[in-house]
Amino acid sequence: MPDIRRSVVTQLLLGYGLLVATSIAVVSLVFYFGTMGVLQQNVDRRLIYIANREIRFNMDHPGALAREIDRQLGDSINSDTEIFQLLSSRGQRIVGNLDTWPSLPDRGPVTAHVLRYGRPALARLLRISLLDGDTLIVGWELSEQELIGRLVLRSLAAGALISLLLIFGGALFFRHLIEHPIAVMRRTAHEIEAGDLSRRIPVASSDEFGRLAMDINRMLDRIEQLMDGVLHVSNAIAHDLRTPLSRIRSRLEEAVRSGDGAGSPGEAAVAAIGEIDELILVFEKLLQIAQAESGVHANAFEPVDIRRVARDMADLYDASAEAAGVQLRAVDGGPVLALGDRNLIANALASLIDNAIKYSGPDSTVEVRAVHAGEHVFLEVLDDGPGIPEAELPRVTTRFYRIDQSRNLPGNGLGLSIVSAIASLHGGRLALLNTGRGLLARIVLPHQPAG
Repeated sequence: MPDIRRSVVTQLLLGYGLLVATSIAVVSLVFYFGTMGVLQQNVDRRLIYIANREIRFNMDHPGALAREIDRQLGDSINSDTEIFQLLSSRGQRIVGNLDTWPSLPDRGPVTAHVLRYGRPALARLLRISLLDGDTLIVGWELSEQELIGRLVLRSLAAGALISLLLIFGGALFFRHLIEHPIAVMRRTAHEIEAGDLSRRIPVASSDEFGRLAMDINRMLDRIEQLMDGVLHVSNAIAHDLRTPLSRIRSRLEEAVRSGDGAGSPGEAAVAAIGEIDELILVFEKLLQIAQAESGVHANAFEPVDIRRVARDMADLYDASAEAAGVQLRAVDGGPVLALGDRNLIANALASLIDNAIKYSGPDSTVEVRAVHAGEHVFLEVLDDGPGIPEAELPRVTTRFYRIDQSRNLPGNGLGLSIVSAIASLHGGRLALLNTGRGLLARIVLPHQPAG
């Protein structure tokens, strides 16, 4: 059972939940104190207005302020919230509705506890010193504000609780959303680990997991292809190399049995050396394929003029083509650049030209050309020979594979495998097409802009 505390999904959810909970708390506090601050500002403005009104009345009607306060306290307007207290210069109560009151500073409104009509209350109070030496206290009981504050707190608490429940539910859904595709990938990985290389990850969406699954599936396709290649090579080596090794052994046995017969050991040794050279050539080609597929040359890539490579290879094989009765020509033109290893590209093209000369037959024409088309470069060898049967086209790049009509010609079935591996190393591919005129062998490479 995996430890969920070490799960990346759990850590993400905890971090996400903590962040959202903190955000809710901060927003709630800002909203609460903002609301209460607005209410307090309204009360303060009201107190200042009332205080100014009472001061003007006292200035206009000297000695009548006590009667005016008494009248306002008895008019039943705001009687449940308004506070008036008129004190003499000695601090004695003249008129008002407070039983007890705190000592107040002679500045802006303050919040304090008072006893009003025998009932404790929280009030906002403003003290004003009058010109005749008396002191006026105006205030406003904050019962409504307290009620609103409690209501806001309850609302925020309920909202926070609902938000936390939604966060928890969303976290579970988010966890399922992440863990389900991961679980599918892990299950597929276990099945592949058990030996089923044909297994692939189901692609159920086009999101990040879907794109990751497609990338992994392409990787698995490549791995399966390589593993099949290894298996095929092993089988091919066991099958195809058995014959030359048996011939070498038979010739050597004949040399041993011949004793002192003139020339026999020498002839056997020459034949054995020829067979061994063929085996060495096969292993060298296998090594070339392995190096190309491993990408050991990729770090040394540089811009290569593909058209110049085509001209150079055509010149190199011109004598061989003439000896085989084949007309070989290269299409000339300006530079066509691709990023790669010049020697590898030249080797791949050489294999295609050699095959075209070998299989197209006498009195045929082989054309070598380099074509720039959009983002790609085509390195092509076109002949007017018999081509390749359509059913055989997908298989001719398989190592050691040879079609039936070519088995009487020299070769080992590795040439097109090398070309395909070199093209893949350069981010391209090998395409073989029957054109009706003959066979078109095309190496498709990414174009490298000049400069």
